[in-house]
Amino acid sequence: MIRLCIYGGSGYTGQELARLLLNHPGAKVVSITSRRFAGVSLADVYPALAGQTELVYTNDPPEALAKNCDLVFLALPHGASMEIAPIFLKAGKKVIDLSADFRIRDVSVYEAWYRTHAAAALIPEAVYGLPELYRKEIRGTRLLANPGCYPTSVILGLAPALRSRLLDPASVIADSKSGVSGSGREPQIGSLFCEVAGGFKADKVGGHRHTPEIEQELSCLAGRPLTISFTPHLLPLKRGILSTIYAKLEKEISTEEVAALYRGFYEKEPFVRICRAGQFPNISSVAGSNFCDIGVTVDKRTNRLIVVSVIDNLIKGASGQAIQNMNIMQGLPEASGLPRTGLYP
Repeated sequence: MIRLCIYGGSGYTGQELARLLLNHPGAKVVSITSRRFAGVSLADVYPALAGQTELVYTNDPPEALAKNCDLVFLALPHGASMEIAPIFLKAGKKVIDLSADFRIRDVSVYEAWYRTHAAAALIPEAVYGLPELYRKEIRGTRLLANPGCYPTSVILGLAPALRSRLLDPASVIADSKSGVSGSGREPQIGSLFCEVAGGFKADKVGGHRHTPEIEQELSCLAGRPLTISFTPHLLPLKRGILSTIYAKLEKEISTEEVAALYRGFYEKEPFVRICRAGQFPNISSVAGSNFCDIGVTVDKRTNRLIVVSVIDNLIKGASGQAIQNMNIMQGLPEASGLPRTGLYP
């Protein structure tokens, strides 16, 4: 049984990690931390877990926690993980970081969008944790950078087309919408119920911090530097992301042929489903699951490929993907402990 620590477990991603891992057949959470809730039981903070766990939040230092775990999930704010990850790595533990601290391979790019990096020497060994693209590298790493939620939906939505050189890389536009849980559990005016209910607004237009992460991975797929127009929006929903992606085609191809290409690309992937040609996914079909559903069409009038990609931002976009990566890193069945059926309706 693999012993796990969730470091920073009071937010939505930490809670979702705990909820999913409670039913994992090959791993057990032995510690979970929170400065705010130290000494309080997990079930008291999240009553949905009552009767399922006796875990109590601690505020123990990483050095002490490392003595009793094999792998640690860092569910910390951007900028905090870089201070903690080296301690666990030095103790010989594997680390899965759910922040952006190790996702960007170019330190100068990270620092332009976030802050000065305190553990830049570790970036070259960090593996970007998108299993559909980096499964081989994930198996052998001790430091994994779990992808962001918006990037997961966009990268999976474009990977087959970019790898096949179907698109003009300079023409990509990603228009994404997310439920408010993507803003975290800390109270913010913009994500209060009265602020979002009955509304729909763009968020961080022209400057969202997931942009360089998306561009990094799409550039790798395209084989050349790629710059995108990316605009996120806030939906009055608790969870879910829907990304609509547009790009100019460089080859003549039908919708049926693109759908077949996508099915072939993801044929062996346990958590990617491709809609039939002309059909498109709904957030409600993936909410509560680790799936990414993708629909495609060719707009002959504009000569553009249109891709619609949906995920649950807290599962495939965060905690579920982190567990999928843990399974790969530890040699466990990849789908262990992960929900394969959504919550519809």
